[in-house]
Amino acid sequence: MGEPTDSGPAPAAGRGRAALIEDGVEFDGRDAALLRAVDAAGSVAGAASELGRSRARALTRIETLEDAYGTLVERRRGGEGGGGSRLAASARDLLDRYDRLQAVLAATASVPETVLDGTVAAVDGELAVVDTPVGELSGLHGGTVDDEDADDRADGRDADDRADGRGADDGADGRDADDRADGRGADDGADGRDADDRADGRDADDGADGRDADDGADGGAVAVGDAVQVRIGADAVTVNDAANAVDPDATSARNRLAGRVSRIDSGETVSTVRIVVEPVDRGGTDDAAVEVAALITAESIDRLGLAPGDPVSLRWKATATRLVAQVE
Repeated sequence: MGEPTDSGPAPAAGRGRAALIEDGVEFDGRDAALLRAVDAAGSVAGAASELGRSRARALTRIETLEDAYGTLVERRRGGEGGGGSRLAASARDLLDRYDRLQAVLAATASVPETVLDGTVAAVDGELAVVDTPVGELSGLHGGTVDDEDADDRADGRDADDRADGRGADDGADGRDADDRADGRGADDGADGRDADDRADGRDADDGADGRDADDGADGGAVAVGDAVQVRIGADAVTVNDAANAVDPDATSARNRLAGRVSRIDSGETVSTVRIVVEPVDRGGTDDAAVEVAALITAESIDRLGLAPGDPVSLRWKATATRLVAQVE
């Protein structure tokens, strides 16, 4: 219990995926590939052909995404230079957000982490207090943090998007000139879907929430008494000299522990410091000590003069701590 885990890219590969969610609609790697293919090919038809997908399904997916994220693809009518499609500025912003999310997930997978078992003692909105062997710690539960840009509207569109989600150069029906009047491609059935599409527009192996059957839940809320795991990323932990402890009222970090350096795994410029934290006295319980990992620059180690056996204080923000419900 409480041993740091050295995560790496290999174990994470294939087990997790990046996905943005807006109004219940996920934007994942397949959607990013579709938008990038439209950008490269200059048309939805060309993008679909490049990806081995039907044009009708590509159009339907883009429409679904635009209902949640605003205009993503601008259609150009025929004329001098021909017609086609190009990405709207909001689509490029969305791709940038997705790339940032992927980068965060990749970094998280490669950062050492400390995982503690505990029981929820109190819940206050997005935060919960958990009773652990080393005392009470606070963290986020339920995936409620919103990473939307400040200039996005409540419906997920930029302020310059039209209310109907179309670009200014779209016709009244929002279709390109080469779309059929009913909006279907030649290979679509009467309902506008490919034969293997479900009535709700999801693949046959998607669950009711629109995710593949093997996708996990998005992290539900917790209640008092629930067994949870407390994840502490080594990149979120700040180490201070115990003799110069920071005034608790002078920092926003709610989680604070005291311990001793057990060892230092030196890197070229960044090292992993392992700190042993003794369990709290529970009167008869026999909890083992916990080892917490912290990433620290070599310059900071030299400045603090850290060495095995040194007493230190640890602190990290509750908003940088994730709570995960225990599987029963």
